[in-house]
Amino acid sequence: MRVSTLVSGAIVMLAAACGPRGFDVVVIDGDPAPVDDPATDPTDPTDPTDPTDPTDPTDPTEPVGPTLVDVSHTRELRGAWVATVFGINWPSNSSASAAVKEQELRDLIDEAADAGLNAIFFQVRPESDALYASSREPWSRFLTGTQGRDPGFDPLGVAVEQAHARGIELHAWMNPYRGLTSSSVTAAANHVTRTLAQDAVSYDGGIWMNPASPAVRAHVTAVVQDIIEGYDVDGIHFDDYFYPYPDGVGSFPDSAAFTAYTQGGGTLTRSAWRRENVNSLIEDTSVAIAATRPSVRFGVSPFGIYRPGTPAGITGLDAFEAIACDPVTWLAMDWVDYLAPQLYWPTTQTRQAFGTLLPWWASLPDGDGRFVVAGMNLSAYDPSGDWTLAEYEAQTDIVRAHLGEGAGGSILYHLDPLLTDDDVKATFSALNVTRALPPPVAADLTVPTVPTATIDGDTTVVTVDDANRTKGLSVYVERDGAFVLENIVFGDRVVIPAGERRAVAAIGTNDRESRAVVVGP
Repeated sequence: MRVSTLVSGAIVMLAAACGPRGFDVVVIDGDPAPVDDPATDPTDPTDPTDPTDPTDPTDPTEPVGPTLVDVSHTRELRGAWVATVFGINWPSNSSASAAVKEQELRDLIDEAADAGLNAIFFQVRPESDALYASSREPWSRFLTGTQGRDPGFDPLGVAVEQAHARGIELHAWMNPYRGLTSSSVTAAANHVTRTLAQDAVSYDGGIWMNPASPAVRAHVTAVVQDIIEGYDVDGIHFDDYFYPYPDGVGSFPDSAAFTAYTQGGGTLTRSAWRRENVNSLIEDTSVAIAATRPSVRFGVSPFGIYRPGTPAGITGLDAFEAIACDPVTWLAMDWVDYLAPQLYWPTTQTRQAFGTLLPWWASLPDGDGRFVVAGMNLSAYDPSGDWTLAEYEAQTDIVRAHLGEGAGGSILYHLDPLLTDDDVKATFSALNVTRALPPPVAADLTVPTVPTATIDGDTTVVTVDDANRTKGLSVYVERDGAFVLENIVFGDRVVIPAGERRAVAAIGTNDRESRAVVVGP
């Protein structure tokens, strides 16, 4: 069998996907003359066409280049948080064997793929520990029951591999300041509450690392760099725990640090100083990611209410004051690629209505590619109460009405109902029946190289030219004169038999698409 390789960007075509989690994709090239066809071979003595005939309009020596087209589709991040603290979503049993835990994690990712999700936010640092191999922080006790004990496998490594094999992004979710969920926990010798004991603060039954400490900030930033240098994660994600939520008894005990600040000439109020401490961590993290791997997306999921009265009629906790959370500044300063406000109220709850809050949050991005995704409270699912399947459909409709207008999708908290309830599974599978990529990373404008197509008999193999900057390929099929997205494949190649007219683009690690090569009749 003779193989002919075309120039980068050759025409391509896709076969049907073999199920929601496995993608057999094949691509064919377009217009060049068939290889080894005696009817068109100018060296064949039986060829009736004289290639030197000046009256012949076809010049067989003229190379036929690929046809390229611009392709696009409506982008939407469709994510879910996977909570590991206390084994909320995983692992179900810290005493189980490594093999059982690993299979459970694979099954969980399978369910996410079946529901049409394209991003998982996997909690890898629930209490200044690690669900990955780290020389800086101890293994999480939620893996084995004992902090620092090796679980026998690398959960983050498995999660990245398995998610990418299913066309799902994997974001590393971190709690930046929580030291220990309980002061009674026995910390490993290399745990930050011991190595930076002077910055460990007891509050509300747990241990908090003082946000005012430059050493704490440097430690968290170093952890972020460890993760993005050691794992092919698609993002770093902080949740809403900055200064701790008020315990109703007393204020967070940081008077000594604030006194030192004012005695050193500081002029901010205590609440403004706290926000500045948090802002510094957000900025430092952003700078570290941009300098190390700019294609990694950085986002934060703040409390769903910015301030009471914003927008009009909204009431609730003032997160700006209570926990020193200033997401408006983070977005305005381009320190984050997205915000994921936790909008954990139904559309019917007037004072915290989802339909009122989401449009306000979506109004914050300035059109530079940064966006807002809605945190949706799937954990509240109750078919006999306010949290029916119809409620989640309504919230999804609201988000989708604002896609491209500041909103970029949604993240479900948390995954359990998708794992355990067939009606929930069916609903989200139907909502996500069409494929979609998340919006591109705003801070990384690099466009991937057009893929290369190689004809091999009746099929064509399309490969990416820069595997280090490319995560996969998007395949479009022509419908009514336009190319519509048909499939997304993570990996470095797709193989598709001849068939309908299609176009294939490379997907960068920043979720940007190249121009697409066109194939078909």
